[in-house]
Amino acid sequence: MRNILLIFTFFLTDLGFAQSGLPDFLHGTWKVENREVYEHWDRLNDNSLKGFSYHFKNGQMTVSEYVDIYRTENEIIYTAAVLNQNQGKGIDFKLVKTDSAFIFENPDHDFPKRISYQKITDTEVFVRVSGENQKGFAYKMKKQPEKGQEMDTTISNPNYDHVLANKLGADDYGMKSYILVILKTGTNQTTDKTLINNGFRGHLDNIGQLVKEEKMVVAGPFSKNDHGYRGIFILNVTSIEEAEKLLQTDPAIQEGLLAVELFKWYGSAALPEYLKYSDKIWKLKP
Repeated sequence: MRNILLIFTFFLTDLGFAQSGLPDFLHGTWKVENREVYEHWDRLNDNSLKGFSYHFKNGQMTVSEYVDIYRTENEIIYTAAVLNQNQGKGIDFKLVKTDSAFIFENPDHDFPKRISYQKITDTEVFVRVSGENQKGFAYKMKKQPEKGQEMDTTISNPNYDHVLANKLGADDYGMKSYILVILKTGTNQTTDKTLINNGFRGHLDNIGQLVKEEKMVVAGPFSKNDHGYRGIFILNVTSIEEAEKLLQTDPAIQEGLLAVELFKWYGSAALPEYLKYSDKIWKLKP
């Protein structure tokens, strides 16, 4: 594997390891100085820690790497699994203690071969990632303020999955903001069957495209009613302005065959997860 990108840290105290033999103090969230790159770690038990690295782009969180620190009988191993590299398999680095820093080392790996961590203060650490002839890069990390215990979801929910919650953009209640769209009969009362058929064919195709782009999570029609309501969308965006731009890609809306009303809606952040099953249960394409 060439030039594996390891965006991770391992934080040291003056006393070295905790009594468990693991860096229990790593629990929490850390940020790379001057970059929107973060890590979060959880202590699973006396023998293991689990973490992940992530960054933000356009307000969306993307996980880049999963990491584990665990104790065997005679050594402590750091395993890093970078997404879309090495077929998702982890690379092991063995911990070696020195006088001034701690080093995880794998001399058989192409890059990096060593990761060095040196404490600066209680909330800062200097990290160096290097290969042959000490070539590599270095950066500082700062620990982020912790939330109060009353806001820690893991206290009240033993099934809480921090990785999944962050991937889905969930808040402390497992919720997030969407835009709800009410589709209504439009002002265009044309009887041109070609225009109508093309408009609604494009309407359905556009729904499929927005699903692929992960911008739409719900779409469906209403039964006939006295209000002129035709159906609903739930869009995976947070602003009315962004939703309006997305809706202009719909031919039926462009032609005035359908009109829309938009509302901010607060719902479960897990809602998009059902989509991976929806493509497995239809027999006929609408």
